[in-house]
Amino acid sequence: MKNMKGGISFLLILFLLVSCKKQITADSDNESDLAYKYFSLEKSGWKSKKNTQQADDIYFTATEVPLAYYILKEKGADNLTSIDSVEKANSKERILEFEFLQDEEQDLLKEEFTGRTYEDGVKYMSFSIENDFYVVTSKQDTIKCSGTLFERSFKLTPYKRVLLFFSGIEPDDEIQLIYNDRLYNKGTLKFKLQENLTKVIL
Repeated sequence: MKNMKGGISFLLILFLLVSCKKQITADSDNESDLAYKYFSLEKSGWKSKKNTQQADDIYFTATEVPLAYYILKEKGADNLTSIDSVEKANSKERILEFEFLQDEEQDLLKEEFTGRTYEDGVKYMSFSIENDFYVVTSKQDTIKCSGTLFERSFKLTPYKRVLLFFSGIEPDDEIQLIYNDRLYNKGTLKFKLQENLTKVIL
């Protein structure tokens, strides 16, 4: 009887060890897949969709950057499974970088470009510009910008950049960004954001 109990205990311990090894192998395979996915995105420069329009002497560039870029920037690359979970939980969110560049690299917040004082231009870029943007999805849904962040560079860069936030967009939807320019009065500009990199599917 003792031998039978000892044998059952041995089999139970062996089963647990094999199960744990399988789980560790699956977790490590998943980590490897995620590491490859993020490595591929990093090597591509993270910029997956980009479109530039010119109106007079100003270039307007819209770039869609994968959500993972901002999550990794915030949380670091120590726990890729956690990063992947956060990315999946926010899969209907989109972040676009929108840049303004004058062809002679002059400061676009000067009154000669905006018709406003420099301070009013900064306020508009910081607080009101989100009302000038919306996207149209491939399903013809219109989605307003849910928020913006003006990245102040304090004249260190020749361009001005605003991050645009959108919610409720299906992950596979192609989008077109519409910008009704009320800051420089260049009219309505449309940016079709096409995929220009090979998708990394894991």
